[in-house]
Amino acid sequence: MSGARATCRLMVGLLVLPLLAWAQFPFGSSSPDSAAKAISVTGQVTVLRDSQPWAVNAGDLVRMGQVIITGEDGYAVFQLSDGSTFEVFPNSRVLFRQTPGNLRDLLDLVLGRIRVHIEKWGGQPNFNRVRTPTAVISVRGTTFEVEVEDDEETTLVVVEEGLVEVQHARHPGPPKILTTGQWLRVYKNQPLAASRIGKDTLVRGSLRVLADALQTLVYRGQPAVIGTGKSPGGIPLPGGGGAPPTTPPLPGDSGSPGGGTTTPAPAPAPPPPPPPGN
Repeated sequence: MSGARATCRLMVGLLVLPLLAWAQFPFGSSSPDSAAKAISVTGQVTVLRDSQPWAVNAGDLVRMGQVIITGEDGYAVFQLSDGSTFEVFPNSRVLFRQTPGNLRDLLDLVLGRIRVHIEKWGGQPNFNRVRTPTAVISVRGTTFEVEVEDDEETTLVVVEEGLVEVQHARHPGPPKILTTGQWLRVYKNQPLAASRIGKDTLVRGSLRVLADALQTLVYRGQPAVIGTGKSPGGIPLPGGGGAPPTTPPLPGDSGSPGGGTTTPAPAPAPPPPPPPGN
C-alpha cells in the first residue's frame, strides 16, 4: 500500500513541475521555451502584435513568431527559460522563433545587431540557430555577436567565447567553424569558401567592448568616470586607469585665443608715494 502511495506522489510531482514552469511563462503557448522574457529595457523597444507596435517593458513576454524592433535609443535584454539570453541593440529588427515546433530556430536577425549567450544543459550542448539574410549560425553553448551590415548585404559574426558554425544562407557549401576571439564576414554574393576568418581580436575586440560599454552606460544613465578607467558600476573600460588627457581650450572658450568674452585681469596697484623729504 505504501508503495502505491509513493508512486502516486511521484506522478503528482511530475505533473506539477510542468505547471510551475508554465506559471513562469504564462503565455498560452505549448511550451515555456517558446517565450522570451524582457529583463532589461531602455529607450524605444516595441514588439509587433497583429502588425501593430506595442511597447515592451521589463517583465513582458515576447511570443513565438513576434518581431522585436528597437529605435535609435532602444536596447533590451531577453531571457529564455533555460537561462540563455539575447541582447538587441539600437536600430535592430529581430524575429523571435520563426518556425513553430522547432525551438532550435532561435532568432532571425533582419537588421541591426544582437548579442547571444546560450547556456549548456548540464554541461551538454544546447543546439540553437540564428539566421540572417546571408548566414546561418549554429551554436551549442557559447557567447557571440551577429550584425547585419550594409542594408542586409553583409553579416558579421564575432565569437566571444565557445564555438559556432557558420554557413552561407544563399550559396551551399561546407561551413566554417569559429572559436573564441575569431570573427567572419559573410557577403551576399560571395561563397563562404572565399571569406577569411579574422583573428585580429585585440584591436577589434577592444574597440567593440569599449563601444558596447559606453553605449550601455549611456542607456542606463550612468556616464563613465573619466580618469578611473571604470564606470560607476565598476565596469573596466579598455585603456582606462590613467588621468584624462590635457586638451587645449577650444576657440570660443573663456580665456582662449580668439575666444568669446573674457574677464580682464585686475590692473596692478599703483606704486607707493615717495617718502617725505627731510
